[in-house]
Amino acid sequence: MKRILEVKNLTKVFKKANGESHTAVNGISFDLNEGEIFSFLGPNGAGKSTTINMVTTQLSPTAGTIKVDGEDIQSSPINARTKIGIVAQHNNLDRGLTAHENLLYHGRYFGLSKHESETRAEILLKDFGLYDWKDDYVKSFSGGMAQRLKIARAIMHKPAILFLDEPTTGLDPAYREILWEHVLRLNKENKTTVFLTTHYMEEPERFSDRVAIYNKGEIKAIGTIDELRKQIPSESLIYLKVDQTSELFSKQLSKLGTVKSLKVVDEKNYVIYPNESKKALTEILHLFEQSKTQLENIQLSSTTLDDIFIHLTTDEEEK
Repeated sequence: MKRILEVKNLTKVFKKANGESHTAVNGISFDLNEGEIFSFLGPNGAGKSTTINMVTTQLSPTAGTIKVDGEDIQSSPINARTKIGIVAQHNNLDRGLTAHENLLYHGRYFGLSKHESETRAEILLKDFGLYDWKDDYVKSFSGGMAQRLKIARAIMHKPAILFLDEPTTGLDPAYREILWEHVLRLNKENKTTVFLTTHYMEEPERFSDRVAIYNKGEIKAIGTIDELRKQIPSESLIYLKVDQTSELFSKQLSKLGTVKSLKVVDEKNYVIYPNESKKALTEILHLFEQSKTQLENIQLSSTTLDDIFIHLTTDEEEK
């Protein structure tokens, strides 16, 4: 299988104003195959956008190598850019051009003929509900309209790798489906590799071949969802919402015989990994009868990608 992206020991260190250093990306390595849909998931501030900025030639790494289609991007950045499409989080459209001009300029820049650029621009403007505003300047567009135009622009030249950095933020469900219709068509017909970051967990669950869980500048796990699911301590989970988490109550929970382990998600929420879910529910409810901590909600469920994400990106209380 052809490797379209190869990342080795990628590192980015930023210097703060006070002279201290902050390592945003800490020596990560991964490969993407041609035609793969790959999701890169992590909490805000984990370093996802910094990673995307480096692999798309927008930011120089402190250390490590990046190859696109076998070529080092630091040696051949212009060639790498011809193979890349990007939907960034920020609005990087040309506000002094119309929607139509934004797409035409992008298509011509990436080598499409005038006729092909015109034809593809017309199709994308119609599909993304922007045709009636094609001659309006982008500076007048709402956030949702600008996001749709960013997506249309990124796929104009049918890139070898499409980077989608939280692309569906601000889109209604109908346009989310239109986005994925186009992305999946490119993926199938052109073998376009897709690199996705998102907070909508149903998207990687529906579409991804592999998922990487990323936190604090490091890849915590990578694989198919079934492979990642094996890292969860139990097949079922118990969610607890309380009035206020506390160290004392956490210790009481962790000492229950039916609890393998637990995680404190935030000031009100726990995730429990039980040995036996039904017995664990009974023990937990009995504990609340003896505790000053008030129960607001309790829920038993099978493991999902959300659960995998929480398990790998939050701290665990040891029993």
